[in-house]
Amino acid sequence: MPAIGKTTIGRKLARCYGYAFVDLDHVIEERIGCSIREYFECMGEPAFRDIEATVLAQQVARAEPLVLSTGGGIVLRPENRAQLRCHCHVVYLHALPEALLRRVRHDRTRPLLQVHDPLRRLQELYVTRHPLYLETADVQVQADVGSMRQTLQTIERQLASLGVPPPVASG
Repeated sequence: MPAIGKTTIGRKLARCYGYAFVDLDHVIEERIGCSIREYFECMGEPAFRDIEATVLAQQVARAEPLVLSTGGGIVLRPENRAQLRCHCHVVYLHALPEALLRRVRHDRTRPLLQVHDPLRRLQELYVTRHPLYLETADVQVQADVGSMRQTLQTIERQLASLGVPPPVASG
């Protein structure tokens, strides 16, 4: 979901494991030459989702291990969910819409939340996406409670249970 902390937690997790970090939205913006918000406005969501699927396929095909932070809508397409399940250990960072609204209420960069009632929009996104996140994820972590360190430790424990080697560094 928007504002759950995918990029922040992803960066810290990559550093802990000694992996490269890739923010899929950043890669997409480099490819399209503008912000995702501008692209959404000019080309529409379906065109964005096409590019997102292509870039995802390229990133998961990389040989070296990495931590990949995706946009929250990545799960909307079945082929994206299949790519993620096949090539990745997927961590679903979970929080309820009300908690997310506290984080994004002043953010004007998120195209899907530029509406009259952002809470209602977050609730709609949650109803649509939550089952898809559960279907795709290997692990689920409650990301709106505790400290960042506690969230990272929970992720590390759950990844270890999947056979992912322990982090190479703490932090």
